[in-house]
Amino acid sequence: MPALSSRTQALAICGTLVAALLAVAALLPLPFSVAQPGVTADVLGEYRGRQVITVDGAGDPGGGDPGAGESEGRLLATTIAATAPDTTVRLADVVDAWFDTDRAVMPRDSVYPVGDDAEEIEEHTTAQMEQSQAEAVTAALRQLGMSEDEVEVELRLADVGGPSAGLVFALGVVDEIDDGDLTGGRTIAGTGTITARGEVGPVGGVPLKTQAAARDGATVFLVPEAECDDARTELPEDLRLVPVTTLEGALNALRALRDGGRVPGC
Repeated sequence: MPALSSRTQALAICGTLVAALLAVAALLPLPFSVAQPGVTADVLGEYRGRQVITVDGAGDPGGGDPGAGESEGRLLATTIAATAPDTTVRLADVVDAWFDTDRAVMPRDSVYPVGDDAEEIEEHTTAQMEQSQAEAVTAALRQLGMSEDEVEVELRLADVGGPSAGLVFALGVVDEIDDGDLTGGRTIAGTGTITARGEVGPVGGVPLKTQAAARDGATVFLVPEAECDDARTELPEDLRLVPVTTLEGALNALRALRDGGRVPGC
C-alpha cells in the first residue's frame, strides 16, 4: 500500500479536526433565541376579559349619538414569542429555524438586552411597557390638544412587555377620544415605539409581527419607516405596509385610508 503524501495526511488531520469541532459545536449552547409570531391584542376592545383603554373626563366623543364614538374595526398590537431566557439553543435548533419562514433566529441580547435572570428580565420589560404607555398617552393627548390634568386614561394589556406597542396605544387613545373611527371598519395592525413628542421608532422582529397580523385578520400594517426593508421580508399576501415616522403621520395615513385618499407605502 503506497504511503500517503504529506499533503494528504494534513488534509485528513484537518478534516478530522473540523468534524470534531462541528460535533462539539452542535452540543454547545449558543447566544441566540428562536422567535415566532406571537399574540395580537385589539387595543380598542378587550384583552383577556378587560378593556384595554378606558378614558374618563374627555366628554362625550359621540356628541350624544349612541355608538358614534365606537370604532367598527380593530387596532391590533403585535408581538413575537421567543424562547425563554434560560432556554438552551443549540446549532440544530438554529439550523432548523433558519429554514422555517414561521420562525427566526435572533441574537439573544436583542430579545433580552438586560440581565440573565428571568425575573429581572420580566421586571425590565414590564417597566418598558409602563413607560411606553405613559408616553403614548402624553403623545395622544398632545396631538388632540388636551391636558393630562383634565383627562384620565388607563391602559391595560396583561402579559405583554416591552415598548413596541407605543404607537398602537397612542392611536387607540386618539380613536377612543376623537369622534372619528380611525380604522374605517378595517382590522389594522402595527408596531413601533413612541415618544411623548409623538416620534415613532423601530422595534425589531417586524417580519414575525406581520405574520401575526395577517394570521389574525389584519389587512394594513403600520411599520416604522426605518424598518420597511425588514417588513417586506416574508410579507404575507394582501397585507399592505404603511410606513410612519410620527403619530401625526400615522393618523393622517389612517384617515386617508379611511376616506379614500393617498396613502404612503413601503
